[in-house]
Amino acid sequence: MQRLGRGRPSKYGRPARAVTVTLPEDVLARLASIHTDVGSAIVSLVEKSTPVRTIPARQAEVARYGNRAVIIVTPSPTLRRLRGVQLVPVGNGRALISLSSSTSISSLELQVRDALDRMTPENREREGLRSLADILRRSRGSRALASEARTIIVLASKPRRRVS
Repeated sequence: MQRLGRGRPSKYGRPARAVTVTLPEDVLARLASIHTDVGSAIVSLVEKSTPVRTIPARQAEVARYGNRAVIIVTPSPTLRRLRGVQLVPVGNGRALISLSSSTSISSLELQVRDALDRMTPENREREGLRSLADILRRSRGSRALASEARTIIVLASKPRRRVS
């Protein structure tokens, strides 16, 4: 687990620096329609136009801030299908794992391990699920860490009613 130090987590999940740039008002308005933060809008546009990552992301990793940490994963079809699991995008093709109120952390670990048992050795999702299972196992057996289920706010689109 990489220790990032105290304070605020890095904005984009990788080293960054502040720059000053002058842009036309109409461009700023268009960037604001992509994201309320101009920097995030620019990063989003660049990542969409050049999707090549120079450093491959780990399939599952712990992102620390202060004395807390979250698990960041690369979304996969198997993770999306797990009962009570909702993946919440955090940018750069990564996601947080959100659990329904009826799904426990131990239930998640068991589901991940069961999915691994059912997979063929050559399945590409295997590495990510194994990393996630290892993180969950280490946190369960750690004297220094405690797993806590927390609530996050997820906004979901309502289905549109058809007008007849």
